[in-house]
Amino acid sequence: MADQVAAMCDQLVKAVNVIMDAETSQIYRLEALKFCEEFKETSSLCVPCGLQLADKAQPAVVRHFGLQILEHIIKFRWNDMQQQEKVHLKECAMQLLSNGTHSILDEESHIKDALSRIVVEMIKREWPQHWPDMLKEMETLTSQGEAQTELVMLILLRLAEDVITFQTLPTQRRRDIQQTLTQNMESIFTFMMGILQINVEDYRKLVSGMRAHCRVAVATLNTLAGYIDWVALVYITSGNCHLLEILCLLLSEPELQLEAAECLLIAMSRKGKLEERKPFMLLFDDVAIQYILSAAQTADGLSIYQKSRRYIFLKRLCQVLCALGGQLCSLVGSDVEVEVPANLSKYMEALLAFTTHSSQFLKSSTMATWGALFRHEALSKDAAVVKMAVKFLRASMTNLVKTGFPSRDNNPNCEYSRVDFDSDEDFNSFFNSFRAQQGEVLRSTCRIVPLEAFRIGAEWLHKTLNTSFISILMAESAVNGRLSLCISLAKTAEGLCSLLSPSVVQWDAMTVFMECMVSQIIKSVDEEKLPIDQSMELLQAVLNYETKDPLILSCVLTNVSALFPLAIHRPHFLPQVLIKLFKAVTFEIDHEPKAPWTRAVKNVRRHACSSIIKICRDYPQYMLPCFEMFYNHVKELFSSGVALTHMEKCALMEALVLISNQFKDYEKQKAFVDELMASVVAEWTSNEIRHVLWNPDTFLSFIGADKVVTEQKEDADTAAINRGRLSFCLYAILAVVKRAHWPADLEEAKAGGFVVGYTPAGAPMYRNPCTAQFLILMPNLLALIRTHNSLFLPENMARLSETFSRAHEIMDSEKKVVLGLSHHLLDIYDSPVCKTTIERMQGFFCTLYDNCYQILGSAGVSLQQEFYNIDKLAEGMAGSAFVSLDHVPDHRLRPMIHILICLVLSCPQEYYESLLCPLLGPLFGYMLQRLNMRWQVINQRTSINGEHEEEEELVCQETQVTQEMLEEQVVRLLTRENLYMSLLTLSFTSLSWKDATNCHRTASLVCWTLLRQVVAGNLLTEAVTWFFTSVLRGLQVHGQHEVCSSTLSQLAMLIYENLRPRYMELRGVMTQIPNINLEALDQYDHRLMDPSAQKFGEKKRKDQFRKLIAGTVGKALCQQFRKEVHIRNLPSLFKKPKPDKDIVNNEPLGLAALFSPKNDAL
Repeated sequence: MADQVAAMCDQLVKAVNVIMDAETSQIYRLEALKFCEEFKETSSLCVPCGLQLADKAQPAVVRHFGLQILEHIIKFRWNDMQQQEKVHLKECAMQLLSNGTHSILDEESHIKDALSRIVVEMIKREWPQHWPDMLKEMETLTSQGEAQTELVMLILLRLAEDVITFQTLPTQRRRDIQQTLTQNMESIFTFMMGILQINVEDYRKLVSGMRAHCRVAVATLNTLAGYIDWVALVYITSGNCHLLEILCLLLSEPELQLEAAECLLIAMSRKGKLEERKPFMLLFDDVAIQYILSAAQTADGLSIYQKSRRYIFLKRLCQVLCALGGQLCSLVGSDVEVEVPANLSKYMEALLAFTTHSSQFLKSSTMATWGALFRHEALSKDAAVVKMAVKFLRASMTNLVKTGFPSRDNNPNCEYSRVDFDSDEDFNSFFNSFRAQQGEVLRSTCRIVPLEAFRIGAEWLHKTLNTSFISILMAESAVNGRLSLCISLAKTAEGLCSLLSPSVVQWDAMTVFMECMVSQIIKSVDEEKLPIDQSMELLQAVLNYETKDPLILSCVLTNVSALFPLAIHRPHFLPQVLIKLFKAVTFEIDHEPKAPWTRAVKNVRRHACSSIIKICRDYPQYMLPCFEMFYNHVKELFSSGVALTHMEKCALMEALVLISNQFKDYEKQKAFVDELMASVVAEWTSNEIRHVLWNPDTFLSFIGADKVVTEQKEDADTAAINRGRLSFCLYAILAVVKRAHWPADLEEAKAGGFVVGYTPAGAPMYRNPCTAQFLILMPNLLALIRTHNSLFLPENMARLSETFSRAHEIMDSEKKVVLGLSHHLLDIYDSPVCKTTIERMQGFFCTLYDNCYQILGSAGVSLQQEFYNIDKLAEGMAGSAFVSLDHVPDHRLRPMIHILICLVLSCPQEYYESLLCPLLGPLFGYMLQRLNMRWQVINQRTSINGEHEEEEELVCQETQVTQEMLEEQVVRLLTRENLYMSLLTLSFTSLSWKDATNCHRTASLVCWTLLRQVVAGNLLTEAVTWFFTSVLRGLQVHGQHEVCSSTLSQLAMLIYENLRPRYMELRGVMTQIPNINLEALDQYDHRLMDPSAQKFGEKKRKDQFRKLIAGTVGKALCQQFRKEVHIRNLPSLFKKPKPDKDIVNNEPLGLAALFSPKNDAL
């Protein structure tokens, strides 16, 4: 036997060395691996070989393999072993713990981990029933030395993780072990606290072996962290929070502070009854808060590379402070009557130390806590919090500045960013989110100290305005240590700033502050106390500021918009504001007039247009006196030949319509709209355009898509002009239809002639000033939609020239949106926007298609009954939007789906049958067929060629858009049978598409909502079984996702319980589920069908049903080939057996009998 073991061990050692040797060929490595696996599965020599290989005289890699063999035996063969074999293996394992390892500092960590796993696997199978003295044996082991103590801590930690955190045991075994741990928790905590204190004291005394004591203390803290998360709070707070006090003291120990902070964080993050958490307020006492404060205030000034562990500690300490703040906000002002701590200011100083730290990550981590403090009803009124609010505002002046890009080295933030972020794009995305957080907190802060916030903002704005642009460039040069930056700026962008220039980042930060501050002081300060005069002084300074830099001008415009709500109190400023914005609409940099604009210039012009629209939308009554000036200026711009894009022209028209709504006179508004749109109506309804819009062949020729373009002569190209004519008409129609409206006040609407009647329900019916024009324009609009769909027919695709053969493909920008990819916007603002010929044509088709549907959607919202009452509207829309859908690519269907949502949302109920059913019934049927086909293609490609991620993502997005419509409008459409069955079929079919998000949303929101309406009716047997099997099929595809599994199981149970009494066929479906327990199914059916049977609560019914259908739940790929571990249940220690007889009706068994010694159920 010994010779066999020795020979086999030699072979195993050679095999392990072959596997681990980097020079080994793949064939030999696979053979060696196969040999080792077969040995573990089949050999009877596993235990003696494993023990021999695990001997500490062997190399570490061999020892680890030996321990793996022993673990494998316990996990997969334990149930087949004889009792004496189990006892022998347990004794050998305890012997390995006692003397089978090297000293604590010399032993490899993976050896310790493997050895602890072996013991934990035995504990999971035998404790406490067959190994009652396990805890005592562990305690005895700790007396043998530091190495054994560390191993015991690893065992206790892994046991807690497997039982509580990961729950890798059967329910009964997990319950037995957890309850036994809970019963012994006081002694376990006392034991661990004793170990910690002894080793910390020895470590601090600098006695011999101090490193070993430190290692034990670290292991003990890690183990404590595994228990603090779930034990009763009384163990954490006992002894006047002695444990928390020790952890606070350890924050000053460099070798232990990280683990101590981890424990504190877990403790402070605990939920539970407020009364039980009240002792946490002891951390605000002098000693504890001083340790936390000193650790936080020494946070900065350390080299990140030399002190990486220190940086991790700072992150944990920051989280501790934030969690402590969360406990404070929960307890103060609650029923437990906790007073505001006397040391609250010290706590906030510690938090502020992280808010002003050089790490952007640490700064962002504190934002949620500041927000909670400043929003808290009681704490926000405390004098210390009010004082700190001002400090926070001052700190925000630095924190809002976008600095710290990993690729740069011009700020202390950069050093930390290189640790936290992989790239500049990664940092940029983070900072945008961080700034949004800051904005929320700033708004809360400004509500507490509004006037102080205004003074800080005004001071910052004045300072920024007074800073010379030249000096900023010089400062930039100095910071980067090279004068060439200014020269490169001048060369690449005519001396203008980039997005990362110090001047721009300062302007940008100040602008965010001003936006947050002004919006809040208007809400928080009474009108008579508003600093109007000071605001107008600021506004005047901003209006007087001149710059030729587009990035800075964009910030200037934002400040104008931010201060505008205060300017309405001084109406004489409004014309000056408009003049400033008008100048920005036509902004250009002095260069060759033919040169293309940079992206920054285009953004400024768009920004100015948006600002004008926003002002006219939010304050139209104040803009009304400026209407004539505005209108005359627009006329002058349109006739002067100033370069304006079609979008810019239509934005100005949109703003005019918004102001004209304040006429509150139907005839006057209609006359203005007629005048404004006269040229557009004439163009759109002309014979030339009509011929173009109704004929695909003529349309392609008109826009130049059938011509080969060899040189880019867009400015003089007739086809480009033609495309512009169509685009301008659509933009203008959309602007007017979207914005023309009647007064919100009913009496004003009546007086102005807008009300034309009332619905049967008594709601007023209005008329829109633009309706007459829209009715004239609509036939050509529908014709354009129909023609656009026809462009995808093969014969029309063949008419595209070689230049534009890809004109209908999805644009790169659209791809990025669909796939969720970020745009790299850091260095593109100073480069001219030069689109290729094909990109221009792609953009034209995209916006043309989108605008057509946007107009239809806006018409439904704006015109209401006037739109839905159009004669043969359903036929007209179906005859245009639904034409040639088989040839329309997926990405072109999305605008149509979105706009149909708008139409459904705004559709009055009386038009459901005449409009929605003829439209949506065929659409849902078609989408079911189309999406099923698309998913079949994807599934085939996945199985044959692997995953084609891009295409699958596109179809997922398609499905998601369709599903949004189903979810939001499903209740409105329940009464229409032809539409109804299409919805049902689409919803249940989509459950098994490989789109987990769609599956969850459909199962939870749509399927039962639809099916519930008809379960009482007479459904076909085939339909009922199809609904049920569709859900089970969804479980097979998505069951590995807990969220999907839960919603699908709930849906399956609802269908089964509601339909099983009338449809026996559902039981037949259930019996086909793999490994179903037929006896349990019979019991479930009995309780369901028999009115006199005992009924269980919903939770128990759910658990039983999930067990019944467990065989349908699919496994994730990573789980499909995993070998199952079987752990047998032991006789329960805690479950009281149920009595065999009815105690109430059994006369001989009285109260005395319940307490008699013979009744040993307890």
